[in-house]
Parts: sequence; C-alpha cells; structure tokens
Amino acid sequence: MSTHSNHPFHLVDYSPWPLTGSIGAMATVSGMIKWFHQYDLSLLLLGNIITILTMYQWWRDISREGTYQGLHTEMVTIGLRWGMILFILSEVLFFSSFFWSFFHSSLSPTIELGVLWPPLGINPFNPFQIPLLNTVILLTSGITVTWAHHSLMESNHSQTTQGLFFTVILGIYFTILQAYEYMEAPFTIADSTYGSTFFMATGFHGIHVLIGSTFLLICLMRHLNHHFSKNHHFGFEAAAWYWHFVDIVWLFLYVSIYWWGS
Repeated sequence: MSTHSNHPFHLVDYSPWPLTGSIGAMATVSGMIKWFHQYDLSLLLLGNIITILTMYQWWRDISREGTYQGLHTEMVTIGLRWGMILFILSEVLFFSSFFWSFFHSSLSPTIELGVLWPPLGINPFNPFQIPLLNTVILLTSGITVTWAHHSLMESNHSQTTQGLFFTVILGIYFTILQAYEYMEAPFTIADSTYGSTFFMATGFHGIHVLIGSTFLLICLMRHLNHHFSKNHHFGFEAAAWYWHFVDIVWLFLYVSIYWWGS
C-alpha cells in the first residue's frame, strides 16, 4: 500500500492485533478466575503469552509507522498528545475513587470500625521507614526522567541513555521495596476497610509503576536504536508524562494513607 496521500492524517492498515489482544485479555481474566477457584495456572499463562506477543508485535508496528515509514505527521502527533492527555485524565478519576473511599471511611469511621482510624487491631506501617524511602526513590526518578528528556532535546545521546537507564532501575527498585513491604505487612486486604483501601490504592499504584517502568524500558530500547530525535520523540514524551503522573499519585498516597492515615 502506498504511503503517499494528500492529507496529513494516518489511516491505519488492517491489523490482527486488536483481535488477538482481546483474546489475550479474555483468556487472562478467565485464567485468573480458574486460578482462584481451581488452582490451575494453565489458562492464565496462555492469556499472558498471547497478550505479551500481541503487545510486542503491535508496538513494533507502531514504532515502524512513526519512524521508518514517517506516518506520524504533526497532525497525527497532536492527536496522539490529546489521546495521552485524556488517558491520564481518566487515570486521575480512577485514583480519585480510591481516595474518595479512603477519606469517606477515615474522616468519619463508623461504629463497625470502633469509631477509630486506623480501626482497632490494625497496626499501620511507619511512614518514615520504607514508605519514605520509596518517596525519595520516585522523586529521584522524576528528576532522572526529566534529565533524560532535556538531554534528548539537546541531542545528547549518551546522557539520554543514562537518564532513562537510572529511571528504569529506580522504578524496579521501588517495586522490589513495595513487594517486601507487602510480604511484611501486619494486616491483609481482608482486615476491615483499612486493609481494603490500603491494598487497593497502593496495589493499583504498584501496577502503574510496573507499566511505567516497562514503558520507559521500551523507550530506552528504542532510543538505543536511534528511533528518537529532538524534534520527533512523542513516544518518550508520553512515557515521561505517565511517569510524572505516577510520581504525583504516590505523593498523595504517601501523605494521606501512609502519614496522615496512620
């Protein structure tokens, strides 16, 4: 198919990846249910494999369209920017529901909670131990990803590589520390409203850190393959926006749930 057109828009070719992605998502969710009830991981693993293969090939196609084929014109890039802005806005509303739940329960604890917050019997985390360290890690990662962005805009290949590498390492370090915190937690998700709100909010944030770390790792690989230039690097910019959003959500989590809520 010819890539020449008399308009600035990108009309995508037919692709199997939306279909295979849907199949992978359905198999993954069904596999989780099967795992919960029958302790069988086979369908979950199959769903994960289908999803990972779809992600790899779909991202490969998009990278090819945006770099070698030159299909991501200025008009297309504006559309991508608005798409990312609206996606992050939906994520803001998503986390707002968790904060709403937390403050609804903590500002006016019911008699079932003993009119106390934290509820009687709950031993919360010390906010000045691992949570504070994780806060420093994420704030530092925000600095390193900004360093990488400014280096990219100055066409400094080596410093962009270093900034992205350190950001990914800090994201992985954060995840390891949070996993350790979960393993050492003196309460579970089933321990009253406190446990539910704590693990839902911090758990979904942890998933977003994993997604953001993967996003930045892909950007690092693309940067090493010279996919980005100082004038054409929205893939990296979107990852940086997402990472800053993850940082800001953590600050709200730390201040409200870990510090004030304890």
